[in-house]
Amino acid sequence: EHNEFLSHQLKQARIPHEVLNAKQHQREAEIIAQAGKPGMVTIATNMAGRGTDIVLGGNVGHQVNMVLANPDLGEEEKSQRVESLNSSWQGLHDAAIAAGGLHIIGTERHESRRVDNQLRGRSGRQGDPGTTRFYLSLDDPLMRIFGSDRLGGLMQKLGMKEGEAIEHPWVTKSIENAQRKVESRNFDIRKQLLEYDDVANEQRKIIYQQRNAFMDADDVSSEIRALRDDVLDAVLADTAPEGVMEERWDLPGLEAALERVFSLRVPVGQWLEQDKGLAYPVLRERIMAMVLSAYAAKEELLGSEMMRHFEKSIILQVLDSQWKDHLASMDHLREGIHLRGYAQKNPKQEYKKESLAMFNVMLGRLREEVISMLSRLHVSPAPAESVDWDAIARAAQPQHLQFSHPDFSAAAVVPAIENAGLTAAGLGVVGEQETGHSPVANEDKVGRNQPCPCGSGKKYKHCHGRLQ
Repeated sequence: EHNEFLSHQLKQARIPHEVLNAKQHQREAEIIAQAGKPGMVTIATNMAGRGTDIVLGGNVGHQVNMVLANPDLGEEEKSQRVESLNSSWQGLHDAAIAAGGLHIIGTERHESRRVDNQLRGRSGRQGDPGTTRFYLSLDDPLMRIFGSDRLGGLMQKLGMKEGEAIEHPWVTKSIENAQRKVESRNFDIRKQLLEYDDVANEQRKIIYQQRNAFMDADDVSSEIRALRDDVLDAVLADTAPEGVMEERWDLPGLEAALERVFSLRVPVGQWLEQDKGLAYPVLRERIMAMVLSAYAAKEELLGSEMMRHFEKSIILQVLDSQWKDHLASMDHLREGIHLRGYAQKNPKQEYKKESLAMFNVMLGRLREEVISMLSRLHVSPAPAESVDWDAIARAAQPQHLQFSHPDFSAAAVVPAIENAGLTAAGLGVVGEQETGHSPVANEDKVGRNQPCPCGSGKKYKHCHGRLQ
């Protein structure tokens, strides 16, 4: 670190000083408060933009607050110390002004002139005197990359030796020109980032506006109906487009798409065999009638209120998932879109065009996935017969249990359970079951921190002990 290097140099010169960096963040307020005392030297990583007023003579208010907050001092002693601090501060303040005020030394120049001016502003505040001086090497990256190449050669022609101080308006002008180049470059970078972000921001506004509408609405059934119409139109446009002869329709593809999206087996081929002149509007009307009939049956079993809840939950879930995937795809597109420049194409225009196409594809996937999930929604009817759980509990009492050989049949326990109102099939028992030998419990209890007996090498509490 540069500040530690400078601190080492000052220590060798036996100059008392303070270092203000990330390691001294706890003492930052105290160091800055005393930075204006006469003879005080403070090394700071970056004082620009801190908004701190370095008071000449030191910040007496900070010292007064420390005295007043000391619980070991009495009220009379506190008053005496505060009065002493106020009287001594005036002498320190006058001595600092007589010495020329705060002197700021910059060991390097920032890429931005604004930051350098902020650093200069630490001195000469509120009418106080102060001076600033910056030192910069010609080997500094600012001069080496963005500076003029002729300046170094000119200094050599003038016989300037290495390490000798250079004070000339040409040097100052060259540094300012280098800073202007850096500022212009950074501005172009920010401008380009903003132009790319504006494309995604417009799409973000559309998505979040629609999402907020879904969140505020109690009933999204009208939106679901619109999505269902759009999905059916998209399926028909891919397989049986309007205005195309029936002989050119992709009937197997249409039936497969309807089964994939709407979970329905629609006999489109049989309809065409029965009616050779089946028109597109009639075909669409028949398919939509089957879709609505199946959806209405599910809603009748589930209930309108629960169906509205499922519709809202599913559409929000799919919207969030598709939007996250779309943002990831946009990032991948942005990483490589600059390569379009080799094909004499404007990368920004190509990015806008590609992102719009990807956005439309994402909306199509969103509509299809929402309708597909709602169509695959399976509602299990309630059991016709009520189960007598009390009878099951009585049948499971110890007096009803009998020991049997491992090679037993599941049918042996069915009569006792059938008396409770259940069958073997109701419990999921199917015919003969293969039973292995039951594991024998170890009589010696294993400690939680002991190795697990299974041989995994883990502690018992992190292995089989977690199953207890």
